[in-house]
Amino acid sequence: MESTKTIDRRQFLKYSATGAMALTIVPSSVLAADGTAPNSRMTFALIGCGTQGLRELPHMLRDKALQFIAVCDPNKESYDYIDWSRDGLRSELANFLGEPKWRANSPGIPGGREVAKEFIELYYGKQKDTGNFKGCNSYADFRELLEKEKDLDAVKIMTPDHLHGTISVAALKKGKRVMLHKPLANRVTEARIVIELAKRTKLPTHFLPAMAGSPMSVAIQRIKEGAIGTLKEIHNWSNRPVWPQYTKIPTERPPIPPGFDWDLWLGPSLPRPYHPHYTHAVFRGWYEFGGGAIADMGHYSLWRVFYGLDLDSPVLVESSPSHVCEIENLVSKKIINDYSFPLKQQRCK
Repeated sequence: MESTKTIDRRQFLKYSATGAMALTIVPSSVLAADGTAPNSRMTFALIGCGTQGLRELPHMLRDKALQFIAVCDPNKESYDYIDWSRDGLRSELANFLGEPKWRANSPGIPGGREVAKEFIELYYGKQKDTGNFKGCNSYADFRELLEKEKDLDAVKIMTPDHLHGTISVAALKKGKRVMLHKPLANRVTEARIVIELAKRTKLPTHFLPAMAGSPMSVAIQRIKEGAIGTLKEIHNWSNRPVWPQYTKIPTERPPIPPGFDWDLWLGPSLPRPYHPHYTHAVFRGWYEFGGGAIADMGHYSLWRVFYGLDLDSPVLVESSPSHVCEIENLVSKKIINDYSFPLKQQRCK
């Protein structure tokens, strides 16, 4: 199997298709039909076992048409994840299992492939009808998972953004259906590759983060009825970032945590020293690994605006980002930053 160190974005882009592609969002019902017999359930693998991957597991585990047979994450197991509260996620998962004390003595917020594996096996172990479930396999490398899991039907990708395109392409080429969290990829070119390959393979795919946006729909309908006259401008905002937006590349060299394969986490990205400021929830602030506030929340708020008002692609983007300074030899200097997103975006039209 080819080493991750030999897979970079240039190699990935050799699959590039030309021209802009329109994305068709296939309803999740396409992935599985109600009333599926136990021995013909759609088999899933969860790729990405951090807080969001774990948080969305219960909803899918309840669906009797689906069955998780494998999990994958470069991190085996740790308690250094970041979330909205110290014990909220663990408590939520424990209550779902009917075991409030599950991992109650965790020194931090748990995550990783072994946590997901244990959670899935505990849940299925409590069910009377588990189909053909014989246990959940665990992998560090998604390529090994796709190679070995011959009976796998679909993958749910919940990794940091920079791995979305790479894993989607690999899964589609193996004939697997893809359920993908936001965004499609961390580069527009990679997103186009994913879309084109999904069209070419004709495999059912589902892009998760879109919402009905009922309040926005009501506002759009009133606008179309002429309630405010001619629409001239739309202002959209978010409370993002809700993660530290680091202004400098870390220079410390902490050891790689036990059980964490840093090279696999980097995937198609260029090699760099490990630092916790890159991983888990804080990856979004770096150009290389995330898409900032737009990739985090734009799918939810902006999508409804563009869809409801039938807007085309922007023809002009005018940006006024914030900046930060540092004192060097008693002189204040602006930090020249081409690696992380600004603390705020003052205007974009």
